[in-house]
Amino acid sequence: MQFIDLNAQQQRIAADVDARIKAVLAHGRYILGPEVTELEERLADYVGVRHCVGVASGTDALLVALMALDIGPGDEVITSPFTFVATAEVIALLGAVPKFVDIDPVSYNIDPDRVESAISPRTRAIMPVSLYGQCANMDAINTIAERHGLPVIEDAAQSFGATYKGRRSCGLSTIGCTSFFPSKPLGAYGDGGACFTDDDELAARIRQAMNHGQDKRYSHPRLGINGRLDTLQAAVLVAKLAIFPDEVERRAAVGARYTALLQARGAQSIKDSREGLLTPHVDPDNTSVFAQYTLQVDDRDAVVAKLMAEDIPTAVHYPIPLNRQGAYAHYCCPDCTPNADRAAARVLSLPMHPYLSAEDAERVADAVAYPGSAGSQPVWAAAE
Repeated sequence: MQFIDLNAQQQRIAADVDARIKAVLAHGRYILGPEVTELEERLADYVGVRHCVGVASGTDALLVALMALDIGPGDEVITSPFTFVATAEVIALLGAVPKFVDIDPVSYNIDPDRVESAISPRTRAIMPVSLYGQCANMDAINTIAERHGLPVIEDAAQSFGATYKGRRSCGLSTIGCTSFFPSKPLGAYGDGGACFTDDDELAARIRQAMNHGQDKRYSHPRLGINGRLDTLQAAVLVAKLAIFPDEVERRAAVGARYTALLQARGAQSIKDSREGLLTPHVDPDNTSVFAQYTLQVDDRDAVVAKLMAEDIPTAVHYPIPLNRQGAYAHYCCPDCTPNADRAAARVLSLPMHPYLSAEDAERVADAVAYPGSAGSQPVWAAAE
């Protein structure tokens, strides 16, 4: 069993991908070729915003978003400690300060009730992360930001394709940023990313920042980076975008199947309990693209060992909160994020992709629910 089955997807779109790659090889515009413009237009239309700017990675998307907002040394950016390192990394690279605010224990996303008290005179932006495929509580975050005159950057590296109150992720704030890393819900065959905004001036600044700060050839009014999206990757993404809505539906179905199977075996929703085997909760106002299907267990090592013995791969996203990492520990007291600490010790991600069969999902559910030998107690009973 594969954790993510990219081969099944590749077989489905092989002919279209091959044709589009051949077209790029024929015209030879490998940097900022027509496929990049085509992708940007299609993505902007999909999200429902005026502008999409393709960039070289999800990390670059966050970086140029911050650069477009002129965030720099000494500025504070409020963000989550429970995420991939790139979220805080880009803030620190600009000399700014990542200010970590603890997560909501149900959604794993930054807790809006804790955000306002973290705002200081040096705060320049709020950067929530839409983790595991579900959007953060963007209305609450945007309301706080508006009250304090702050922009909001949604880190939507894991939630592209998800919806929040009928609107799509990346179109919920001042700037939305996503990643096209191969394992993401919409993934390239290498690195890639994009920024989204309805603000014309910000879009122009982002476009300059990702291309050496250039507004025209050899004219550089802004500091920038080499963060351009390769034409070949754009061609692959255009092909994948054609099947993406179907894959989003399949992901939702796989996630719902996992939840039903696990709860039939005694698991509870994380909304209802803090102990035992806990399934993720998707808010009724949201849809999730399940970039990961992440549950909580009392004895993670035992569950991982049982699944490994049955050739079922797992992953932990993420075992150490960022405020406990050596490069970032000085930005936050180590005990200020108890919810992130607890999640980091208990979360476990299961195989998840649009082509996961019902049989494989049932096999995984059986292995998770009964980590010992046949006939043993389930993990939540053994922990009582």
